[in-house]
Amino acid sequence: MSAPSQSGGAPITDRRQLVEYFENACKPPSRWRLGTEHEKFVFDRETLRPLPFDGERGIEAFLDKLTRFGWQPMTENGHLIALELGRCHITLEPGGQLELAGAPLETIHEACDEVHTHLAQVKEVAQEMNVGLIGLGFQPKWAREDCPWMPKQRYEIMKAYMPKVGSLGLDMMLRTSTVQVNIDYGSEADMIEKFRVGLALQPVATALFANSPFTRGKPNGFVSYRSQIWTDTDPDRCGMLDWVFDNDMGFERYIDYALDVPMYFVYRDGRYIDASGQSFRDFLAGKLPALPGERPMLSDWDDHLTTLFPEVRLKRFMEMRGADGGPWRRLCALPALWAGLCYDSQSLDGAWQLCRDFTAAERNHLRDQAPIQGLKTPFRGGTLQDLAREVVALAQAGLARRARLDAHDRDESMFLNQLAEIAETGVTPAEHLLSLYEGRWGQSVDPVFSEFAY
Repeated sequence: MSAPSQSGGAPITDRRQLVEYFENACKPPSRWRLGTEHEKFVFDRETLRPLPFDGERGIEAFLDKLTRFGWQPMTENGHLIALELGRCHITLEPGGQLELAGAPLETIHEACDEVHTHLAQVKEVAQEMNVGLIGLGFQPKWAREDCPWMPKQRYEIMKAYMPKVGSLGLDMMLRTSTVQVNIDYGSEADMIEKFRVGLALQPVATALFANSPFTRGKPNGFVSYRSQIWTDTDPDRCGMLDWVFDNDMGFERYIDYALDVPMYFVYRDGRYIDASGQSFRDFLAGKLPALPGERPMLSDWDDHLTTLFPEVRLKRFMEMRGADGGPWRRLCALPALWAGLCYDSQSLDGAWQLCRDFTAAERNHLRDQAPIQGLKTPFRGGTLQDLAREVVALAQAGLARRARLDAHDRDESMFLNQLAEIAETGVTPAEHLLSLYEGRWGQSVDPVFSEFAY
C-alpha cells in the first residue's frame, strides 16, 4: 500500500471526530465507485524462485522499468518501494507480491480495462527480465525461509510482532496473495446491511475463488490455505466479527472495536515509530508510550484502520477480503460479484433475506469449513454450493438491473460467467489444480508456473 499521509492538521480531541470520519464518507448511489486490488507472485522463470528485492533481476528493478509507462516512483529510505499514477498505485507486499491498487471506477468494464492495461505493462517488463507473474492464493512451492523481505519499515514492525500473537502471521505476510474489492456506502444503515451481507456471505466468495491447495510442492489439505492462514494470524484483528449482527451495530460500535485492536506503528516525518501492542485509546488520551504527550491526527486513525484484518473491513469505504488471488479472467469477477450484490437495492435485500437468519455458529461454521471443503461444505441439509448458486444469481440480476453497458451493449453480468460455472459444477479452482497435479502434472507443482502464469 502507499505511504501513509504525513502528520498534520489538528489533533483528535473528541470521539465525535472519529464518527464523522465515517459519516463524511457516505455517498449517494450516483457517486458509488469500485476499487479493485489484486496481488500476484513474481518469480524467476529459470528457478521458479521468488525475486529478491535488489539486483538486475530484482523487484526494485522491475518497478523501475514500469516507470516507462508514466508511473511515478515512491521511495522509502532510498529504496523504490511503490509507484503511483493518478489514483492508482503499484505496491509491494512483504514477500515481494506485486499489488495493483486500482482507482475508484464507476463500472466493472472500466475496472477490467484497468486490469488488462496493468497486466499488459507488467508482462512486457517480465518478458524482458525473464520473470513470470502468477495469481494464486498461496505460494505453491517455496518455504517461508525462501521468501525475501521487502525493505519497508512497517513490515519490520509487523515481522517482529506477528509471532507474538499467532503462528501463521509471517506466512500471511510472505506467502499469500489476494484479490479484493472496495465498495462505497450511502449511510450508516446502508453500511450495516452491506457489512452483514458481506460477512455472512464471505465464505461463498472464499469457496468460489479458492485457489491455494499447495504448500511446498504438495497438496496441503485445503482449497484455500490463504483463508485458513488468517485463522491463526492475530485473533485481535482478524475474523468474522459476530457483534456486527447485534442491534447496536453502527459506526460507534466499529470505532470501539478498532480502538481495542492493538496498534502497530505511528508514522511521523517519513519514519515508522514502533507502537506494537500499544493502545489507540491511550493515544487519544495523550498517553501512548511510543509518543508520550502527543495526540493522534486523523491520518493516524486512517493508518490504524488499515492494520485491522477482518473478513470485511470498514474505512472510508468497505473492503471485501475473502478471496484468493487468481488468473486474470477471475480478477474482474470479484468486483462484479460484490457490485451485483451491494449496488442494486433489490439484490442487496435479497442477499440479506438469504442470510439474515444465519446463527453465529452457522456463519462461523461456513468460515471454518469453506477453506477446507470449498463448495462441498455441508450447510442446512445441503451444501455451500446451493447457497453459492443463489448468491451468483442475485449478483447477476443486480448487474443486469444496473445496466452499465460497454461499447457492445453488454452489461456487467458477463463478468460473472466463470463464477456461475464454478457454482454450477461445484468444482473450485483449487480442485481443478489438484486434478492436474494428480494427473497430467505427475504430482509436481512446477507446471503451474507456466500453465497459469499471466
